[in-house]
Amino acid sequence: MTVVGPTPRQIRRYGESGLLLEMAPGEEPHAVAAAISALSLPGVIDVVPAACTVAVTVTDPAQLGPIAAIVRAVPRGEPARSERALVELPTVYDGPDLLDVAAAVGVPVDEVVRRHSSARYTVAFVGFAPGFAYLTGGDPTLQVARRATPRPSVPRGSVALADAYSGVYPTSSPGGWQLIGRTDVVLFDPQTDPPSPLSPGVIVRFVPRTA
Repeated sequence: MTVVGPTPRQIRRYGESGLLLEMAPGEEPHAVAAAISALSLPGVIDVVPAACTVAVTVTDPAQLGPIAAIVRAVPRGEPARSERALVELPTVYDGPDLLDVAAAVGVPVDEVVRRHSSARYTVAFVGFAPGFAYLTGGDPTLQVARRATPRPSVPRGSVALADAYSGVYPTSSPGGWQLIGRTDVVLFDPQTDPPSPLSPGVIVRFVPRTA
């Protein structure tokens, strides 16, 4: 099933009981997901943003048609940036890839730190691992490619860059992002509610500190 809305946004069938919204140019999936969630549509059990899509899961496949008709035209409707939750992450900028990042973008290490910590990021979506938030809104001059060879183990709390994203490894895991620093803030704990302070739409600021 493919439904084309009044904008270039498209909606496709996603499994037996889901819809996948493909964003129109300029749309932010986390904002569209927030607008859909705010409708509290009966039968909708999950709304999950990703890089370019939003997945909507329902309890009964018979609901897909009516729900598609609603969500295809849902406005962006995100709260003002100043009204969103802010999470500050004290960060020591001493990552093993910091020098390489500085060389790749052509600025001194201190300038990499200044540019990275001056930005206010938005959690666009969560994936890869529980609590791993993909952060957008960083300085575009700090866009760097992933490492050619991923590390078999990245320490928990590592602050990293890859392409247009910043992120923090919430647990120790393999990873190929460029490591520029570290934070002690716990970003995933299944014993807490919520298990992570970083969810789509949350604002994040990295605050430099000494070791």
